Amino acid sequence: MSLRFLNPLRWRRSFLLSVLLLMLVIWFGFIDTYSVRTRVQLNMEKKELVRETERLREDTAELQQKMDNLASDPGILEQLAREEYGMRKPGEIIYRVQE
Repeated sequence: MSLRFLNPLRWRRSFLLSVLLLMLVIWFGFIDTYSVRTRVQLNMEKKELVRETERLREDTAELQQKMDNLASDPGILEQLAREEYGMRKPGEIIYRVQE
């Protein structure tokens, strides 16, 4: 067995540089706190959160429109009171049909 292989001081510069480069790639690709893998995962999570935020904004706008309709049209408010809460006008009889 050759002692030259066991002694890192005798290795060639190109081999040492390639080992160093490989270690850097492994470190920054997988081990580091801000590794490439972590950045990709965080970017995917960010895109999902942006989509969720946009969906919630649309829901908020829809609910705001319903609130504006309830405030401006008493007919819608009366219909909601009758259907959801079973309210009635004096003298009316309510029949509930169960399926």
